[in-house]
Amino acid sequence: MKVDLRKLSILVFALVFSFGMLSAQDHGQEHSGESTHEEQEGHGAEAGHDADLAHSYCGGHEEDGEYDPVSTVMSHIADANEFHIWKGVHLPLPVLLYAPEHGWTTGLSSMFDHGHQAVDGYVLNHGRVNRIADPSFPKGEVHIDGILHRTETVEKDGKEEEKDVYYACYKGELYKLDKPSTVDGGFLGGGITSFYDFSITKNVFGMIVASLLLIWLFLAVARGYRENEGKAPSGVQSFMEVFFVFIRDEVTKPMIGEKHYERFQPFIMTLFFFIMFINVLGLVPFFPGGANITGNLAVTLTLAVFTFIVTNINGKKDYWEHVFWMPGIPAWVKIILTPVEVLSLFIKPFSLMIRLFANISAGHIIILSLIGLVFLFGNNGQNVGGAAGGAVIGGLFTAFMNLIELLVALLQAFIFAILSASYIGAAVEEHEHHEAHEGAH
Repeated sequence: MKVDLRKLSILVFALVFSFGMLSAQDHGQEHSGESTHEEQEGHGAEAGHDADLAHSYCGGHEEDGEYDPVSTVMSHIADANEFHIWKGVHLPLPVLLYAPEHGWTTGLSSMFDHGHQAVDGYVLNHGRVNRIADPSFPKGEVHIDGILHRTETVEKDGKEEEKDVYYACYKGELYKLDKPSTVDGGFLGGGITSFYDFSITKNVFGMIVASLLLIWLFLAVARGYRENEGKAPSGVQSFMEVFFVFIRDEVTKPMIGEKHYERFQPFIMTLFFFIMFINVLGLVPFFPGGANITGNLAVTLTLAVFTFIVTNINGKKDYWEHVFWMPGIPAWVKIILTPVEVLSLFIKPFSLMIRLFANISAGHIIILSLIGLVFLFGNNGQNVGGAAGGAVIGGLFTAFMNLIELLVALLQAFIFAILSASYIGAAVEEHEHHEAHEGAH
């Protein structure tokens, strides 16, 4: 079979570029402050100048206290502006930050000194960039005493809720942190932040690595096809031939049809291989692996949006007719079914997004929880026997779960590809039987 490498490479680069811009801004809300930009404006009047609280808590580090399984797991599956290689050893990543009233701030995440240095009002909070929106905070590079985490009760819609709030400690005063920059700009919850984050995060870095590996692999396969033209495949070409034939014969041909499948083969194959590579890379426990890429909603959302666009741009007349005014159905039933069909246009990509995100995130959480049994059974180092028992139990189950997750990584790539192909197939299908049916009447 022939591989259109040019189209495939262009699609890979398009996916990576789009994912990078989205994922860099969408870090989640796990360790963020809970104040809006408007709330930050009033800092000088109240915040923070609780000297007793600041002196009591500033400079403390949660990681030096008791093991907190929930926060540890959530911090490991969240995106970050640096790679945590080992305790005290971090690999910095490029930081690209923009605040409308200040301009650009660029550099490496190491300039934040792991949360002990503020640069132009930005700090590193649990590996991710937050901003102090208080205009009274000094610009440039200043040393801070640390990040304070508090749980505060706030009133929202007439109900009291507990929120995690973070403060930067500077010269005995507390400065509330703005939330991380998110791709929705705060419109889907969380409030509007005061800055934009275009940094190369762990997830973006992992996608770039996966894309480079894919490009290298496909170049090698293309070279094999040229050199072995008319011969049996060999080397890496013979290994990848299995995947190519499988996607063609089991996914694109049956789902899209003989007439149209070749047009969409590069897109479906790009989806399959890209998702498979980043899923497998996420299972590697050391650098450059370990990033929870498809466990990030921004990534899975972008993948689903690509499928949504390709499907509906190529929709035939029969496809849109079945959506808005189904043939052969009484008019009063159409009034009921049409809103359902229109809604299904958006439910399909939404289900793609959630399915991939939930399955990959769940696997990471289970594996990290099993590893945490060492600390829980060992009572934070006080019980050596318990730690040994936790290591044996957790190690065995972790090894088993890694094998399961390897299967899930491949299976989720296949499911995303085959569902995308089925949606495209439904859009390009031509229903000739309707004309014959109407002519008979």
